[in-house]
Amino acid sequence: MGFTNSAIGNNFISERMDRLPVSKIHYKILCLTGLGMFLDSFDIYLASSVLGALLKNGWSTITLNATFISVSFIGLLIGALLTGFLGDRYGRKFVYRLNLLIFGIASLFAAISPNMTFLIACRGIIGIGLGAEIVTGYALLGEFVPAKVRGRWVSTLSLITNIAVPGSALLGFIIIPTIGWRYMFVFVGICALIVWYLRRVIPESPRWYESKGRYEDAEKTVEMFEKSVEEEKNIKLSPIDTSVALENEEHVLKTQDSFWDLFKGKILSRTLVGSITLITINTLIYTFITWVPTLFLKNGINLSKSLGYTTIMMIGAPLGAIIGGFIVDRFGRKWCIVSFMILAGILGYAYPIQNNMSMILILGFLLTISIYILVTIGLAVYVPELFPTKIRLRGTGFSNAAGRCATIFTPYGVAWLLNNYGTQPVFTSLGILLAFTAIIIALFGIETKQKPLDEI
Repeated sequence: MGFTNSAIGNNFISERMDRLPVSKIHYKILCLTGLGMFLDSFDIYLASSVLGALLKNGWSTITLNATFISVSFIGLLIGALLTGFLGDRYGRKFVYRLNLLIFGIASLFAAISPNMTFLIACRGIIGIGLGAEIVTGYALLGEFVPAKVRGRWVSTLSLITNIAVPGSALLGFIIIPTIGWRYMFVFVGICALIVWYLRRVIPESPRWYESKGRYEDAEKTVEMFEKSVEEEKNIKLSPIDTSVALENEEHVLKTQDSFWDLFKGKILSRTLVGSITLITINTLIYTFITWVPTLFLKNGINLSKSLGYTTIMMIGAPLGAIIGGFIVDRFGRKWCIVSFMILAGILGYAYPIQNNMSMILILGFLLTISIYILVTIGLAVYVPELFPTKIRLRGTGFSNAAGRCATIFTPYGVAWLLNNYGTQPVFTSLGILLAFTAIIIALFGIETKQKPLDEI
């Protein structure tokens, strides 16, 4: 295995970014990234409330709802793949503004849909923007914050993102029965365009500049960070230990800035682990979360109560992100993911066999917590850390695309099982998938806890 020069030109960009204390500029990037990620998650999960309402009023059917969800995933898949290539080639800044523009405008068009076919088409375009946002957001923040707090900060971003889950359910509970489902799209469309404008002040990642050999640009960006920290903290940053930085270069994986690097050498096992992890997490999310209101409706619960029960259960999403952020830098990524996949499988098996509504809500709440611990540690923190800077967005994008690709067909499988066999086979299938993935990660996954990005 060859090695790259992360310190060419004696800039030591990565080492200097990692030695910075957390400051206002980091919080600004977190807030602006978080706003976009919140809207991304909100737009994804509004499908749960909207589809339940469309099914109830006869505007749609279970089959059309499944098509809506599958087309969303096709858009998410395209967005993830395009972002991987565009973000690694043209920079993170290029893609993290473009995606908001796409799904903001498309959401406003969705609000005036004359029929379900038009709404489904708009959803596919929205999905492209949504897929780009989730790939860029977590990787971008991870490139700005120091290694020792990276897990906690990216988990915080996941918390902000996943507050949108109960937020979307709550807003759906308030808006849909009163003024209609179209205003859900109006809300997210207008907000996305506002955040698109605000994000113009986020700088380009200096690690990306360095990976492209643009050392002067990288130096200017790092100097901006250093100056900001020194002025805010009233300190003088001490020089880094260059001898240690040079010694650490031997641990940096060599890549040729090619998509095919994802399928060579040590990177291949990481690509497989990342892809299988996100296939499982995405299947888990979009089988359980998206279909919850429909599952309630199928059991004879009215629309208003269905949305209310869904809101209660979705409170577990931000709680799961909080727990994930608390444990990720303490116990590491790998074994936390394995443990909670096993727990989610057990809860998923027990959930559909309950007849008491209190137990259904309790187990659903606990399952939601487990799912979003996995989302936080697996999707947000772990997978972007697996890939070197030169191909980070392509690796993350490919893994996300694999997850989206698998779930393009999942809604049809879920719809078929619900119509013919009920809910139990759906959750049994999930349990098998979770067990398989836990074994793969246990055998082939690496631990990335608090390691510098260029040394993982």
